[in-house]
Amino acid sequence: MRVAAIVRPGISFQEVPTFHKEPGLVWLDQLPPHKEDADAVVIFGGDGTVHRFLPDLVRLQLPVLVVPHGSGNDFARALGLRNWRDSLEAWRSFGAGAGNVRAIDLGTITDSGGTKRFFGTVAGVGLDGAVLKRANRLPRWLRGNGGYGLSLLMVLWRFRAVNMRVRLAGVEKSGPIVLAAFANTPAYGGGMKIAPRAELDDGKLDVCLIHEVNRVKLLAVFPRVYSGGHLGLREFESQQGVGVRVETDTPWDVNADGEYVCQTPVEIGIEPAALRVIVPSGKIQHPRTH
Repeated sequence: MRVAAIVRPGISFQEVPTFHKEPGLVWLDQLPPHKEDADAVVIFGGDGTVHRFLPDLVRLQLPVLVVPHGSGNDFARALGLRNWRDSLEAWRSFGAGAGNVRAIDLGTITDSGGTKRFFGTVAGVGLDGAVLKRANRLPRWLRGNGGYGLSLLMVLWRFRAVNMRVRLAGVEKSGPIVLAAFANTPAYGGGMKIAPRAELDDGKLDVCLIHEVNRVKLLAVFPRVYSGGHLGLREFESQQGVGVRVETDTPWDVNADGEYVCQTPVEIGIEPAALRVIVPSGKIQHPRTH
């Protein structure tokens, strides 16, 4: 079997010897130009590594296995891959012909110039952008162990809600908004369950808005985001949709999968069944019809 390996910056393929020693594999050190040149892709990395290669992965339509090896692994967790052992088990099932390949949706972000980018987990405008900038200055080990929460504490007192207009299904929400998040997966930021009900194959985004809220209250509620307990917050609202337009009074950063993407205004949407992924056998699902 010919397998293209993608390894996140900072590690080498030799650091993943368990996969390196799997029998019967021919490893390619880059993505092939054509689908016919490989049988699968294995990504050793986190959400950011997956994000950077999504355009090519969508183009190739090869089965993709993610081995969580980054500071944020929310995409892998949404697929049922909590660690490298889960990934190895899923890989061996795939090699044995179990057919454990699932078609999942990807979010899309289209900027004012018409350029479209894909994302796997959550796109956001507002507080998370300021937190991301701070978190990315932390050591990698700290980013993967509560760094996002620590960064929130560091920026919260200076952050001001953004004057924003979010238009979904012909209805516009406008005013000071702390965070607008557009979720393809339940969690981002290292386990923050901003949209606990989000599903990877329902053809919809979960649109989550946190309106202007007292900082003390936001700080008190924040730990509940890791369990989804923020859903009862009066200033929080959520609904599903397939296309959202986001505008701000001045250009504001748009982030996705823990990476800077572009600035507002943007159109955010969903591309159903855009990516084929290798998952644990118990995680195989079929797209729903609505």
